[in-house]
Amino acid sequence: MTALLPTYKRFDLSVAKANGTTIEDTNGKRYLDFGSGIGVCNLGHRHPGVQKAIEAQLQNYWHTSNLYHNPIQEEVAELLVQNSSGDHVFFCNSGAEANEAAIKFARKATGKTKIITFNQSFHGRTFATMSATGQAKIQQGYGPMLGTFEYVPFNDLEAVKQAIDENTAAVMVEMIQGEGGVIPAEALFISGLEQVCKNNHVLLIVDEIQTGIGRTGKSFAYEHYGISPDIISVAKGLGNGLPVGAMIAKGKYYNVFGPGTHGSTFGGNPVSMAAAKAVLQYVFQADFLQEVEEKGRYLQERLTEKLSELSFVSDIRGRGLMIGIECTADVSPVIARSMQEGLLILSAGQQVIRLLPPLTVTEEEIDTAVDLIYETLNNVVLEDVQKVTQ
Repeated sequence: MTALLPTYKRFDLSVAKANGTTIEDTNGKRYLDFGSGIGVCNLGHRHPGVQKAIEAQLQNYWHTSNLYHNPIQEEVAELLVQNSSGDHVFFCNSGAEANEAAIKFARKATGKTKIITFNQSFHGRTFATMSATGQAKIQQGYGPMLGTFEYVPFNDLEAVKQAIDENTAAVMVEMIQGEGGVIPAEALFISGLEQVCKNNHVLLIVDEIQTGIGRTGKSFAYEHYGISPDIISVAKGLGNGLPVGAMIAKGKYYNVFGPGTHGSTFGGNPVSMAAAKAVLQYVFQADFLQEVEEKGRYLQERLTEKLSELSFVSDIRGRGLMIGIECTADVSPVIARSMQEGLLILSAGQQVIRLLPPLTVTEEEIDTAVDLIYETLNNVVLEDVQKVTQ
């Protein structure tokens, strides 16, 4: 009997060490990691530049307080605003906290309370972010959600227009719904959404928790759509494994979060900031982001070429190195079998395989992964057919 609460349905894999795109378990078996800690280790495990920065900061100090100036926070904030539409940053510890800050910020900035989100969205597991999430399975068992959120169909601009009223503070949207099935936003929908928000004096919040920090081949995924959000939330890849999140806001809202209005004991922790600074200096380079786009195209091309003949696969979609493979049945057996074969992949809902490899993945590793996915899909489908005919 474990001393841990059964919060997670864990696979039978105990991690001993990890490096780059590889994880090794306690039995010495090695795995090619195409999950990156659920889109966190964008530079791979134990990236030498990030590790060096962390070790250097550990020699200085680990924590003091946000009551004192922390110069490295200023440096990381500057990197974020230089590469986004925002002007000022609030640091916290996770994606849920970043979205929690965005929700509070939007309500305080506008004096309004209603926030529109989308069916199948995912924004976190605090009470506010769970309420913002348009998935009943995430909310089940907790009683009534906060009543100030309204969910509308994703990629449906008319539904947004109908939902907006005089009490609407913001619209909160993912550029690619990650947990909802790796579903990209449509270009006309996003451009129209930005204009609708402007026309109605409603803030546009873009949740970049999973899509940000180079994952799609841009610093932030909203750049693919040519928009300028009022608020951006970011986490996951920001610290490459160290806990850190951030909310980025436009300059005209500078005074919304004044002293005492919001805070976090550990937000902007100097060790996490050291990791984030190293990550951003590496990821926010034009050549690196171009390589991510190219590798993303290569991965999609190889998957389409290899899997198109399989009736079990109905769609392959995504952007950059965030790819969903939609299947015609439950993918749980595929995820488990793939792990047995030495490849770690994820699901996004019941019928979508989700691939989030490190952005440093090589074409050779992509080829290996695609071959293993093909073999695994073939084996699982064949086994199912045999069960039916027996």
